[in-house]
Amino acid sequence: MPRKFPRKIKRIVIKVGSSVVATYKMKPRTARLRSLARQISEVFQNKTEVVLVSSGAIVLGMGELNQQRRPSDLAGIQAIAAVGQIALMQQYAEFFKEYKRKCAQVLLTWDDFDNRKRYTSASNTINAILERGIVPIINENDTISTDEIKFGDNDKLSAMVASMIHADLLLILSDVAGLYDLKGDEKKLFKEIKEITREIESVACGTTKKQISKGGMTAKLDAVKIASHANIPCIIANGESKDVLLRVLKGERIGTFFCEKEDKVLARKHWISFGAKPKGKLIVDDGAVEALLKGGRSLLLPGIVSWDGHFKSDDVVIIEDKKENEIARGVINYSTSDLQNVSDKKGKLEVVHRNNLVLAKR
Repeated sequence: MPRKFPRKIKRIVIKVGSSVVATYKMKPRTARLRSLARQISEVFQNKTEVVLVSSGAIVLGMGELNQQRRPSDLAGIQAIAAVGQIALMQQYAEFFKEYKRKCAQVLLTWDDFDNRKRYTSASNTINAILERGIVPIINENDTISTDEIKFGDNDKLSAMVASMIHADLLLILSDVAGLYDLKGDEKKLFKEIKEITREIESVACGTTKKQISKGGMTAKLDAVKIASHANIPCIIANGESKDVLLRVLKGERIGTFFCEKEDKVLARKHWISFGAKPKGKLIVDDGAVEALLKGGRSLLLPGIVSWDGHFKSDDVVIIEDKKENEIARGVINYSTSDLQNVSDKKGKLEVVHRNNLVLAKR
């Protein structure tokens, strides 16, 4: 029986990992990249838009420079990424040209999601590229990313992009066929998962130790959470499978399918939950915890016990109880200096308005 999607797939984000793009000798997998370009071109021809989020710049840069080990210093990684990004885009441009399709490079950092103006600008740019029948190829801008603005892996970036452009499906192509249940005697592939529970998370294998890869199944599940909360279903499948994209869109039940959440998070609250990088945290008392979790209230000034970080008004902060458990995230009305100057707690009572607050169990 064919797999049924909740709606017609008119726009899809595909994420390909480094292991799909490059060999263990740090060279491009030309046959696989050519096949991917052919499939994407065919999908475009059938009036479905495709955005490609591609890893591979660092590993191809290592290959170009005959360097066997990934640098440990940030500047070294950035230098190699600068070399590899050219090699990566040359491969894509060459193969898409064979199928009379143009591609465009889009490099993003977390700042492009954290800042609402840049977020809107990036979204408009990607939409304008798609309107022209061009394939946007997105990667993290490793040449300028610092630890403070890095995604950490392209799985999360792909989910953020899918949410940004309101995609109908996120397809994560890796070197595994999907999520496996390894707890029993036999290795069993999950065909469909309605919700990522703690039990499901416990079977994820964690981050990879491979030289050419950065993420692992845990990172992929984190990406699925982001997309599913934006009402976007996801599939994790093996990028080595023949015509994997075409087969997925025809409804073939390959990979692991993750259903979207029915209670879609509004765009602004999705940004608060996943798009904005928190600039600090607030510790609140038990009364504030109860008001937030049970009463649907705003966070008021008297409930704050302490704070940490350097934030300004309109930044996103994490709200924790006294045991440092995350309760919520929200847009704060105070800066760090404002809080320091309000010792009598008689200032503006609302520190975080309920409309700008998202509970942790989102």
